[in-house]
Amino acid sequence: MESLESIVFVVDDELSVRRSLFRLISGIGFKVLTFATAAELLSQMPCNNPSCLLLDMRMPETSGLELQSQLAEAGINIPIVFVTGYGTVPLSVEAMKAGAVDFIEKPFDDQKLLDAINEAIKRDKIARTNSKNIEIINARLNSLTPREHDVFSLVVQGFLNKQIAHELKLSEKTVKAHRGRVMKKMQAKSLADLVRMAEKSSC
Repeated sequence: MESLESIVFVVDDELSVRRSLFRLISGIGFKVLTFATAAELLSQMPCNNPSCLLLDMRMPETSGLELQSQLAEAGINIPIVFVTGYGTVPLSVEAMKAGAVDFIEKPFDDQKLLDAINEAIKRDKIARTNSKNIEIINARLNSLTPREHDVFSLVVQGFLNKQIAHELKLSEKTVKAHRGRVMKKMQAKSLADLVRMAEKSSC
């Protein structure tokens, strides 16, 4: 399957800055979408492609921090790199605490900005892979019968077959059969594999 194109969203109220950033970022192979306001960006979200947001801290209507908060409330977990000409330490600390990847003041060093964008895209790809893996694990869990789920829960807690049989009032032979089906449905190659799945799942 062909990998999705990475996208950098740019929100800045200054047209000259948007044009400059478009040229800089598209020059390293990313698709760049520019917006003058937070509202324009929100009309394009969420995005299924690996992406990041290059965000101006101070804008007339909605500030960068306000937009960061709005995205979080909407469940849109896009990595953000803040860019501002009016940076202050308190603002940068607040942005980073809320999950920003970096905080860069204008005039910025081009390479520093591109490094921050690359890091943000990398983080988003990892997060998307992890999210997809969790979806797959949860789908496998949902395929278990209630009894198989009971056995699964006890197995990953370290219970032995004999203990599981006692706990669920089953024969040890029946527990072994359920455990075998659990391993097969979960596509686990080992007990350690099954435990890792349990840690990642929503169960």
